[in-house]
Amino acid sequence: MLPNILKDFNLFGDGNNWQGMIPELTLPELARRMVEYEGGGMDGPIEVDHGMELMTMEWTAGGLIVDGLFGSFGSPVHDAALLRFTGSYESDEDGSIIPVEIVMRGRHKTIGMGDASKGDNNQISVTTTISYYKLVVDGETIIERDVPGYVFIVRGTDRLAQRRRALGL
Repeated sequence: MLPNILKDFNLFGDGNNWQGMIPELTLPELARRMVEYEGGGMDGPIEVDHGMELMTMEWTAGGLIVDGLFGSFGSPVHDAALLRFTGSYESDEDGSIIPVEIVMRGRHKTIGMGDASKGDNNQISVTTTISYYKLVVDGETIIERDVPGYVFIVRGTDRLAQRRRALGL
């Protein structure tokens, strides 16, 4: 059995198609913020889940990109930048394709203009903090996280629904 391999991807920024312009990126890590707790009568500590860690995405543009990158830089709005990753994962066993889409909203924290040299592609490195994240694999929403909206859905289960009800939200 062979794994499904990412054969190609594209990145869109604020609706702009950056096909061929993004040589690499690091997708956001899904990580929980865990705090150690040990109470009386316990034989040792456990970790208590305190929600998600801050999500970031790091990506590199080959050369200069202006449209969809600088327009939202420095915005006071937490979700001013829209990024959409599309990926094509393929099986080397049967040739089937699994489409993957990740929609993210946030803000560009850093835009590193990099080294400039004549004739070089002068790559730009960007770090974007994420306040909204949705992972869709083959048409199924796997994870949806809306931090200010207090929504965290995993494969159709809204893990914060009872908390929102308890808070009157």
